[in-house]
Amino acid sequence: MDKQVPTIADAVAGVEDGATVLISGFGDAGNPTDLIHALIDQGATDLVVVNNNAGTGRLGLAKLLEAGRVRKVICSFPRSAKSVVFQDLYKAGKIELEVVPQGTLAERIRAGGAGIGGFFTPTSTGTPLADGK
Repeated sequence: MDKQVPTIADAVAGVEDGATVLISGFGDAGNPTDLIHALIDQGATDLVVVNNNAGTGRLGLAKLLEAGRVRKVICSFPRSAKSVVFQDLYKAGKIELEVVPQGTLAERIRAGGAGIGGFFTPTSTGTPLADGK
């Protein structure tokens, strides 16, 4: 596979309906806005998006959500003061959410990239949150 493509449209051309897409960034910082907007133009739908958050404002990831292309968001921080698009979709039952602790999210991404199908992480072990579980 060639790591270089001539256009942004070519970079997202192979994303199929139902694909899981990892989007970089921490809040608005480092978000590949041009790639996200190209994905909207490309037309893929029913996407699962993995990101640190669920979008802010109305650009980038929020615009992808607003376009109705995302079925599910997997993230650590779904809400911020500016996550209005996600908030409205979630309250209306139009989008799924899987909240994952930040460290676990990073390890899931790393393990998936390394071909490791699963791993144990003792999140909340020894804390009141784990009582009775």
